[in-house]
Amino acid sequence: MTAREIEVISHTLADPRRFEILKRIAKQQCAPCSDLRQAFPITAATLSHHLKELEAAGLINTSRRGKFLDVVFRRDVWNRYLAELAKV
Repeated sequence: MTAREIEVISHTLADPRRFEILKRIAKQQCAPCSDLRQAFPITAATLSHHLKELEAAGLINTSRRGKFLDVVFRRDVWNRYLAELAKV
């Protein structure tokens, strides 16, 4: 993992709400966006922004199923990130 990737992930996770969203996603094999929307008292636009940031950092993948969005946690990236932090 590059220093830039570590920096992007760290910056992304610095937002407490975003970290809570990521934890919710990680608990499931595939998290429907509609479930996330119900779990957090934020607007759809705000949730969309957080998901885009998490995806840009490489922590999640999203896929469309018609008008629905499914979100999957990228545990491989998370484990590499944690391994880099352990070196500190």
